[in-house]
Amino acid sequence: SPSVVYKVSTKQGKVLEIHSPSQLPDAGNIETIAEPIAKLSLHVPERFVGPVLKLCEDRRGTQIAFDYSGPGRVLLTYEIPYAEVVYDFFDRLKSCSKGYASMDYEIVRWQPDQLIRLDILVNGETVDALSTIVHKERAYRTGQALTTKLKEFIPRQMWAVAIQAAVGSKVLARTTVKAMRKDVTAKCYGGD
Repeated sequence: SPSVVYKVSTKQGKVLEIHSPSQLPDAGNIETIAEPIAKLSLHVPERFVGPVLKLCEDRRGTQIAFDYSGPGRVLLTYEIPYAEVVYDFFDRLKSCSKGYASMDYEIVRWQPDQLIRLDILVNGETVDALSTIVHKERAYRTGQALTTKLKEFIPRQMWAVAIQAAVGSKVLARTTVKAMRKDVTAKCYGGD
């Protein structure tokens, strides 16, 4: 998937282009983080407008226009943060319109917002590849979802594995992959 480029203004007045969360400077050195905003043109059959509007609103979208482009067809124009578009937006659009909606988009500007780095820790160690930049209001929900999903993919070990989502030193979500239970009595029931 295409990468999202964030523009970070530091307290020293520099503007950095960030391609991954691991490139972010320390939180105390960040003045603002600006995210790319995409302008979407969505062609939707009239009967699917409700679910498509909900999808756009759920993705922090702002409606710009609502026009009828023909009999039973609606052209919706939205501005949505690009990070919300690249992450399964098209699949969700196809799903909620039964495959009848289409879209075009272009990045129109970078807009500062309350963006923070969400880290995923496995047994207390940050896994850079799993860190992400999220809106402050969505950090808890995203952290919960990521830790729950990761629990499904990490196989049981001989010891418990802690999975945490954190912003700085504040843990927002935690789950544990339980250790394999040693079956102590297994050897007692042989085939004598």
